[in-house]
Amino acid sequence: MDARDPELKKELDATLNARRELGEEYDSALVESFLEKVEQRLDSTVDRRVRRQLAEQQMVVARGGARPAARSSGSDFGERFGFAIVTLVLAIPLSAIGAAHANLAGLLVTWLGIVGVNAAHAAHLWPWQRGRGPSARDGRDD
Repeated sequence: MDARDPELKKELDATLNARRELGEEYDSALVESFLEKVEQRLDSTVDRRVRRQLAEQQMVVARGGARPAARSSGSDFGERFGFAIVTLVLAIPLSAIGAAHANLAGLLVTWLGIVGVNAAHAAHLWPWQRGRGPSARDGRDD
């Protein structure tokens, strides 16, 4: 959908003209009507794009190509790296809170939690990824 969609521009002009004629008491109804038309346009645009993408994927598969990988190794590294950075940034206030409330024991529990979360993330131990090795993520059947 183009930002300068002539059909939506006509609808907006018609809504503004109707507001001038009807007065402010109909503002909410006019706005709702216009927003409903915008939502319908967005829905149709998204539907069209999704259908086009599905058709392209089906063509690739039909021609004997592999399904597009959901996650590539490059994005997997970026995800892990970003997760580690966020964890380390959050470790500073968490360490301070743990140490302030429970001294050394609080600090140790905080860091055990931080290490545990990072280990679980690195090992892909989340329930929805159990039993899925690298070949399953890449779309290969090895």
